[in-house]
Amino acid sequence: MEEDLGVRLFDRSSRKVELTGAGGMLLPTVERLIADFDHAFAALSKDLTGMRGRIVIGALPSFAATTLPQFIKGFIAVSPAVEIVVRDEIAGTLYRQLRDGQTDLAFVTEPEDRDFTFEPLLSDRCVLVFQAGSALDVPGPAPWSTVAGTPFLAMAAHSSVRALSDAALAQAGIVVKPLYEVSQLVTMGGLIAAGLGLTVLPQSTIKMLADRSVAWRTLEDPVVERRIGLAQVVGRSLSPAATAFRSFSLRLWHDMKE
Repeated sequence: MEEDLGVRLFDRSSRKVELTGAGGMLLPTVERLIADFDHAFAALSKDLTGMRGRIVIGALPSFAATTLPQFIKGFIAVSPAVEIVVRDEIAGTLYRQLRDGQTDLAFVTEPEDRDFTFEPLLSDRCVLVFQAGSALDVPGPAPWSTVAGTPFLAMAAHSSVRALSDAALAQAGIVVKPLYEVSQLVTMGGLIAAGLGLTVLPQSTIKMLADRSVAWRTLEDPVVERRIGLAQVVGRSLSPAATAFRSFSLRLWHDMKE
């Protein structure tokens, strides 16, 4: 450095080394550069360990409203500097967003193609949903034949909930013509509470109906379930923050189930 600057920065002897006047002038700049480097290294270390960054998480509305908040609450307790964005959408939209890189990972139903990895978390059983206090409001599971010949309410045709109920009804050999079709679960809850009909939904969505005048029973013969889990694009690396969130969520979920 002395050669580059063309000045002597230190006076050296066999007994000691002292800064020259030029060295003293340069010292604050060197100290500032060292501090900046330490700060940059610490910031980079936080980024690489997942303590800082931005995560975009996709989730089915039922999962986003019930289980996902527990994951986020636990994660930000240990990584408060991480920014989290939640996209609550239907399954088809979630997989499109994953493929397009709009989200890092998604809590969604099991994919049909091999472009995605899938870590199953829970099985979500189909249940019969009806007006509380009606003739159907009795203890015990209900057979699928209960649905036949009743006013049936359906979710929108493009939703994973509708796909599941349609497949389940077909498996049970029951043909229904929906009396009403809605896009939002809270609307479905209002229609059922008003006594306008009944429907078949995954059990995890019941809390989304938001109406105490709604009751449900499990369906059997056959038992029909969907699997919900954590999906991401095959071969696409996650950011350190997303990797940390994924690991934390899976660990917390398994702890919750023990």
